[in-house]
Amino acid sequence: MRIVVIGAGKLGYSIAELLSNEQFDVVVVDQNETRLEAAKNTLDVLTVLANGASPITMNDPDIRGADILIAVTASDEVNMVACILAKKHGIRHTVARIRDMQFMSEAKDYLKQNFDIDLMLNPELITAREINRILMTPAALNVEDFAQGKVRLFETKVRRHSPLARIPFKDLDMPKSILAGMIFRDHRMIIPHGDDCLLPHDNAYFIGNPKDIEKFSENFTQRDARKLRRVLIIGAGRTGRFLAPMLDQQGVKVKIIDKDRERCRLAAEKMEDGLAICGDGTDIDLLMEEGVAEADVVVCITEDDKLNLMLALLAKHLGAKKTIVRVARIEYVDLMEKVGVDIVLSARLLSASEVLAFARRGGVVSVSLLEGAKAEAVEVIVQNGAPVANRPLMEAKLPRECLVCAYVRNNEAYIPNGASVLQPGDRAILFIQTKYAQKVMKYFKGRD
Repeated sequence: MRIVVIGAGKLGYSIAELLSNEQFDVVVVDQNETRLEAAKNTLDVLTVLANGASPITMNDPDIRGADILIAVTASDEVNMVACILAKKHGIRHTVARIRDMQFMSEAKDYLKQNFDIDLMLNPELITAREINRILMTPAALNVEDFAQGKVRLFETKVRRHSPLARIPFKDLDMPKSILAGMIFRDHRMIIPHGDDCLLPHDNAYFIGNPKDIEKFSENFTQRDARKLRRVLIIGAGRTGRFLAPMLDQQGVKVKIIDKDRERCRLAAEKMEDGLAICGDGTDIDLLMEEGVAEADVVVCITEDDKLNLMLALLAKHLGAKKTIVRVARIEYVDLMEKVGVDIVLSARLLSASEVLAFARRGGVVSVSLLEGAKAEAVEVIVQNGAPVANRPLMEAKLPRECLVCAYVRNNEAYIPNGASVLQPGDRAILFIQTKYAQKVMKYFKGRD
C-alpha cells in the first residue's frame, strides 16, 4: 500500500516514521528542502520536493496511484485543497489536519461531505480529550476507551507501598471483569501470568469494564488523594482552550495562565466559572498568588517543550501535587518522566495513532500507542475467514507478543481465557509489541 504524506513538519515526520516502520510504501511531499532532507536521511521513504496542493504534483507518477493521502501541513486550507485534488486524481482515501477550532466545532460534517475528507485530525483537540480522561481518573497515567465505551484501558504507576505489589496475580483478589494485560518494567514489555507480580515503579496496564476499572483504580490512589477540584493550566493555545472548558463543565475550578491577552480572552469566553489570567507562567509570585500549591494538577502546555519541563519542575517545587506536560518531541518523554514529571503526553503520537488505525483498516477500529510507541492497544473487528475465528484462543497459535485482553459481542464485554472462541463481528482489544503488529493483525483479517 502506498501512502502520500503532504507536509514534512514535526507531525508529518512522525506519521511517516510510524507508517514506514509498518512497511507501508511512504512518499513525503514538501516545498521545504531542509525538512525533506531530514526525512530522506533518517527514514525509509521516498521524498518529492513540490507543492502538495498543486494539480501538477498530483500527476506525479509516485503520487498518482497512491491508496491514501495524508495532508498535515501547517495550513488547513492547503490540507483541504490537497484532499480535494487527491480524490479527483483517483486517490481513494484522504486525511487532513484541521487546526481551526471553528471548523472543528461548527463545520466538521460539512467539510467531510463536501471536501472529500475521510478523517480529520486536530492534534490539539485529541490531546485535550486525552488529558481530560486522565484527570478524571486520579491514579491514571493513561486512560483509553474501546468498543464505544464498553471496555476501558487503565495505565498506572505502581507505588512503593502499593497493597498490590509483590503478590502473584493468581493470589490477587481482582474482579473477574478486569485483566492485568501488560507490565512495562525497565523498558521491557511483560505479558503477565499467574506467577508474575507487580513491583514498585512498574507501569501496569489493566483492562475491563469501565465502572469496575474506576473502582479498582482506587487501589493505586494515594490515601490522601481527593476528587479533582482545582486545575491550573499554563498555556492558552489551542489545547488549553479546548481543555479548560471541558474541565469547567465538569465542575472543576480552572485557572489558565498565558502572556497573550487575546488567547486569554478567547479562553475566558468558553468558560462559565473558570478564570483566564494574563501573565507569565514562569513568574513565581504569580504562581503562588494563583494557588499553585493548592492545585490538584498543574498542566503545562505551552508550545515550548523545554519551557513546559521547567514550568512543571517549578510547580512541583512550589507544592503542586501532580504535573502533566505536553511535548512535541517524542524523545523527551522518557527524560521528563525521569526528572519527576508525573505524566508526559506526545501530541504527535496521539495523532499518529489515529492515522495508523486508518491506514491499517481491514477491521482495525483504533490504535493507541503506548510507552513511546513500543507497544500498542488495538481494537479490531474479527473478520470472516480470519485464522483466529471460530476456534479456542489456545489453538489459534497467536504470537507470544500479543494478548487478547477483551472482546465485545452483542454489546456485552468479556475477559477471555484460553477456551474462549472469537466469532466474526466480535470487537477484540489486543496488546501487541509494535514491531510485531503487522504479523499479529493477519490473524484477525479475512483471507483476501
